[in-house]
Amino acid sequence: MRIVIIGTGNVATILGKRFLAAEHEIIQVYGRDRLHAEELADMLSASFTHDLKHTDPSADLYVIAVSDSAIAAVAAELQVNNKLVVHTAGAVSKDVLSSCSKNYGVLYPLQSLRSELNELPDIPFLVDGNTEDDLTLITEFAGTVSNQVQQANDEQRLKLHLAAVMVSNFTNHLYALAKAYCLQEQVDFTMLLPLITAVADRLHEHEPAAVQTGPAIRNDQATIQKHLELLQTHPSLKVMYTLFTDSIRKMYGES
Repeated sequence: MRIVIIGTGNVATILGKRFLAAEHEIIQVYGRDRLHAEELADMLSASFTHDLKHTDPSADLYVIAVSDSAIAAVAAELQVNNKLVVHTAGAVSKDVLSSCSKNYGVLYPLQSLRSELNELPDIPFLVDGNTEDDLTLITEFAGTVSNQVQQANDEQRLKLHLAAVMVSNFTNHLYALAKAYCLQEQVDFTMLLPLITAVADRLHEHEPAAVQTGPAIRNDQATIQKHLELLQTHPSLKVMYTLFTDSIRKMYGES
């Protein structure tokens, strides 16, 4: 497909690389910042513009990869003669695109994407379309760049977006808190990295609930109390430790 990418951030960059790797053609990049648009366009061997009115009308697909809050404004300004337009957001309805084309949908990468990544990660896609024909086209296109593609309506996509926040954003925040704690207490956070990897790897073969470990599931009160004493000088961490401990106990039937 001939593609125009609208956006220059992490998602636009990684998806642009993935599209090229699948032998699609990026014909243009749009970005509000001329320099950023030019840099990404050069990376993707495309032309660029910083004016939506100058969007190339000859593309087969227009991919809006901007912040969630900016999608509506871009859609209101973009006019592409009813070409196929998709956005890449998990928590925004596909119908926000109805003002710019009668053919639209969603191409949501269910992955944490960072433009500085040297290796392209596996990217599952959730797709939707406002008509059956558009949904078929988007699904087929997604299948050229990923072997994990599922159709999901706005509600299903939002629910998975919420779950993604829990498994990605929340867990990464816990890593950040744990590292800050280790620095303050002068212990080596890097010793935890093999554990982090091992716990994540187990999920490919086991249900999360089946491989839960730790003092809470054992109802090991002695260890829990030692931990809470250590956290007396870290009140925020103490609150989180207590919340997670109580949640694990409830899940596994501990009083």
